[in-house]
Amino acid sequence: MDWRTKLLNPKQKARQDYKSLVTPVYRGSTVVFDEQSLIKDDWKQSENGYSYGLYGTPTALELGARICDIEGAKHTFIVPGGQSAIALVYFAFCKSGSHALVPHSAYGPNKAMAEGLLRDLGIEVESYDPLIGKDIKKLIRKNTSLIWCESPGSVTMEIQDVPAIVKAAHEKGVPVALDNTYAAGVLFDAFKYGVDVSIQALTKYIGGHSDILLGSVSVRDDSVYNVIGSIYMQLGLAVSPDDCSLALRGLQTLAIRLEQLEKATFQIALKLSEIDIIENVYHPALTSCPGHEIWKRDFTGSASVFSFTFAKKISGDQVEKFINSLNIFKIGLSWGGVTSLAVVYPDLVRPNKDFEGRLVRLNIGLEATNDLINDLEIAISKIN
Repeated sequence: MDWRTKLLNPKQKARQDYKSLVTPVYRGSTVVFDEQSLIKDDWKQSENGYSYGLYGTPTALELGARICDIEGAKHTFIVPGGQSAIALVYFAFCKSGSHALVPHSAYGPNKAMAEGLLRDLGIEVESYDPLIGKDIKKLIRKNTSLIWCESPGSVTMEIQDVPAIVKAAHEKGVPVALDNTYAAGVLFDAFKYGVDVSIQALTKYIGGHSDILLGSVSVRDDSVYNVIGSIYMQLGLAVSPDDCSLALRGLQTLAIRLEQLEKATFQIALKLSEIDIIENVYHPALTSCPGHEIWKRDFTGSASVFSFTFAKKISGDQVEKFINSLNIFKIGLSWGGVTSLAVVYPDLVRPNKDFEGRLVRLNIGLEATNDLINDLEIAISKIN
């Protein structure tokens, strides 16, 4: 061979029997076949072998298989982010003329998609009270094709009676999807309670370090696997193997991080509940949180995110001053990482409830708990 040809020869020359504790990062789009008759274009790579990097390299499939194992799912698809996971579920189950149900406490971009893209496609998404439980059966129509749950709810932290909703939905033949990001797929057993699809933003707890964007879609059985997989193939939801490698690393410390985060977060929530200018603390392990008894029944633990509201005598400008006075807490929208975050939701409105800019959400990180409490107390003292 000419040396120029040798430069491009993909045949590996080093020994390939290297065994590591770490899954290799497989980068590649093209899969090479030994002969023409073996070529296929098949998204079912776990069963039928690799066909194209779009459907995942071994790094992505390893991440999916590990999440699938800890969630007790049939299969897990890895997608570019939590919002793409939501989109995949909508497009798999809904078509023009479909009706879907989503709690009004769901992740904001989920509702934005419902009110924007999905509405334009002729799909009606109706909001419902997250605490509705078995009475959701009253909202199910003949054309209802999907029910979403998210427990705890985004920002306002309502705990849903997921088993009751699943029972009512399945009696009508309607699938149920759950955004299980808060529970990291382990603090709430979605498939034990009958959920059909469990999604996560792996960006949060499984990534764990605020440096990746990934999502997962886990399915309970073959029928849901085929419905989701067909749309997954058509949407081209490619993921970075480098990000998958970071998520695999995050999985190794997930248990110890969740344990520490639960302890610190509950301690801080209790401390805030004792401050007179704080009206409500929305943490699932506190009795003040809507649905607390259901949380005790169904969850095995709590995580790092919770919210609280200042008393009505505190103005929106004072709340903003509180946020800006924080030193250790950083101002940011995401959560699940090692750094503590705080953010005000000045325009957040729930049915029959206007928080008037007094609601704050915290993500507790891995800093020393006493330092975080001191940071909050100093910031509160500047407005009190």
